[in-house]
Amino acid sequence: MNIYERRKTARRIFESAVESVLPGRLITGSVVLQDNELHIHDAVHSLQPGRKVHVFGSGKASVGMARSLLRILKEQVAGGIIVTSQMTDDDLSPLLVVEGSHPVPDEKSVRGAELLINGLSQLERDDFFIYLLSGGSSALIEKPLKSITLVEMQETTRLLLKHSVPIQKINAIRKHLSMVKGGRLGQYTEASGAVLVISDVIGDDLSVIGSGPFYYDTASYQQCREILEREAIWDKVSPGVRSIISNGLAGNIPETPKNIKDSIHHYLLGTNRIALDKACLTAEAAGLNCYIRTASLAGEAREVAKDLVSLAMHVSKDHEPYKPPVCLLFGGETTVNVHGAGKGGRNQELALAALAEIGQQENILLLSGGTDGIDGDSSAAGAIADSGFFMEGFRQGLSIAHFLDDNNSNAFFQAVGGLLETGPTGTNVMDITLLIIDKEDL
Repeated sequence: MNIYERRKTARRIFESAVESVLPGRLITGSVVLQDNELHIHDAVHSLQPGRKVHVFGSGKASVGMARSLLRILKEQVAGGIIVTSQMTDDDLSPLLVVEGSHPVPDEKSVRGAELLINGLSQLERDDFFIYLLSGGSSALIEKPLKSITLVEMQETTRLLLKHSVPIQKINAIRKHLSMVKGGRLGQYTEASGAVLVISDVIGDDLSVIGSGPFYYDTASYQQCREILEREAIWDKVSPGVRSIISNGLAGNIPETPKNIKDSIHHYLLGTNRIALDKACLTAEAAGLNCYIRTASLAGEAREVAKDLVSLAMHVSKDHEPYKPPVCLLFGGETTVNVHGAGKGGRNQELALAALAEIGQQENILLLSGGTDGIDGDSSAAGAIADSGFFMEGFRQGLSIAHFLDDNNSNAFFQAVGGLLETGPTGTNVMDITLLIIDKEDL
């Protein structure tokens, strides 16, 4: 295929992956209501006669999940609260939809958390609730422990993000500063419930997704201190944050819950692997051999880019360990060390670093995009790197090194036309990166 067909194929592969994990598809394929029995995957929950289902949720996909769930439950919904990253014009009554803040929690996030606490605490033991949990929830709902302020929580989150601390470690700290994370939200209710989850973390760890508001916590105050010291930011966080962690270590503040609450069950509906499986089918339908390399891609974006292009070059030259034409798929989430003042995100940064390595190699393409449609502080989902975009940058006199130094990948790809723009997708299962290595005799 020529360069334009290759780009079109790459976009189609990515788009099909995102479509496979859209909230509506996942909910419809997992939840069935028959009389007073609620079927979720292979499990059955018997609802008390005369008792309707209460629906709560938080995350980037919560509105889409709620919309589909309402179509299934219909008049069986008693009401509830949904906290989302973007308001919707859709009528989701009898649910109240409110907006939180992402990626740094603010007063809206506190209001959302307080509404959820109030709603859950009013449920009785015979009630049943469904909680719709997806990526972004960690920031969208927040209520700091009483001994620190929201400003201190915000500063801590910004500091962790600035130092490119992996999301799992960020959430470990946020859980120990919060009244709603690390299983603490689940402590406010006596009702039974089901938590339906779309995973945005490597390994699909339920204690990490959305900071596990209903799940037991595997982290500790000791680990929080070790993370902050290892990242050399223990002395940079506020005295209030240091006091909570120190008092936690001393046993003066209770640890987060360490046991599963028997009355609340979790169901994993959407994962990066599901998206990768669909992407592979689409690639094969386009005439490409396809292999899923990993759903756990991690590391600094620029270094990952070098490794991926090195692999692609080896496949192109030696036809090992794969024979072109081939598509290689990677799922996960890289990090970026931010030093410049430009605009972009980890996917565009990865693609720009890959572009420097691809150069004029005509048969290699890399696409990297966030399944939520939003990469970093830009409006793009990611970007595509190939020899055509490299030559266009050369024609315009653009220095890849300069744009990388300023963390300004968005501006580069906007100039050469390589942005991947989907708009907000309403879901989030981390990122998908793909390589297409075509035959050289095009």
